Amino acid sequence: MKLRFTQLATALAVAAVCLPAAAKEYRSADVHPEDYPTVMAVKFMSDYIKQKTNGRDTIKVYTGTQLGGEKDTIEQVKIGALDLVRINVAPMNNICPETMVPTMPFLFKSKDHMRKVLDGPIGDEILKACEKQGYIGLAFYDSGSRSLYTTKKPVKTLADVKGMKIRVQQSDLWVALLQAMGANATPMPYGEVYTALKTGLVDGAENNWPSYDTSRHFEVAKNYSITEHSMAPEMLLMSKKVWDTLPPAEQQMWRDAAKASVPYMRKLWDEKEAKSRAIVEKGGAQIIEVDKKSFQDAMKPVYDKFITDAKMKDMVGKIQAMN
Repeated sequence: MKLRFTQLATALAVAAVCLPAAAKEYRSADVHPEDYPTVMAVKFMSDYIKQKTNGRDTIKVYTGTQLGGEKDTIEQVKIGALDLVRINVAPMNNICPETMVPTMPFLFKSKDHMRKVLDGPIGDEILKACEKQGYIGLAFYDSGSRSLYTTKKPVKTLADVKGMKIRVQQSDLWVALLQAMGANATPMPYGEVYTALKTGLVDGAENNWPSYDTSRHFEVAKNYSITEHSMAPEMLLMSKKVWDTLPPAEQQMWRDAAKASVPYMRKLWDEKEAKSRAIVEKGGAQIIEVDKKSFQDAMKPVYDKFITDAKMKDMVGKIQAMN
């Protein structure tokens, strides 16, 4: 009898091992619309994972703030209520200090320089640093260069920004950046910006070409001044609570999927930037060249305030020294 019980237990254990894992639809959030490059990149990941798991697992992307703004979805990912989130790096500044480095103004010399840095050891180090806060950093995506746009008075020099109410992301560093320009920095969720511009609650905002286009901000803030003050990237984060439930082979599959999605996203991004610029110009936006050096010279207090840690100072130095 004892032998039969042992055999039965062994058979059940073998059967449990052989049973396929239950299919799962992972949930990811993005504030941008369905056809935005970051959304398309995560859908690319879904196709990759679906193929690798023989159709078992997929990712559903909830777009356009369906699950809340970036701050809300970051919190949902931390507690495991949401599996993934695509966000700009700035809202992570107060959570994971290392993310302040790629957010710093005028840090990257060009798009190619930024991509080289983020694809290398420094990028990996920043992603890894988020783990202790409950996030698995899977990838950096492009967010283009961010510039100022205003509703009434166009910005041509640093002096023009003085006293303007400019919407910024909900980040202490971003507030300090605009304050260094002389602006009255106004933190606000992305989804509220159009109405704030239209009603005069703020005088302007700042963002990249595709966001300026897809948000329709160019309809109410027609002066786009090419300050290119930041190339702060996007991040794709996974909940560590969810990650820790995955076997090592599946964790590696997720990393591979994210890595594969980066060049795809960049191709879409480059195409989107060119298309968006053409759309906003056709829509009546005035493109303004600025005295960029006056803006760069004003940024020392921002670096002094936020890059205080020796490790981050070293990281900044390495990035600035890299060609």
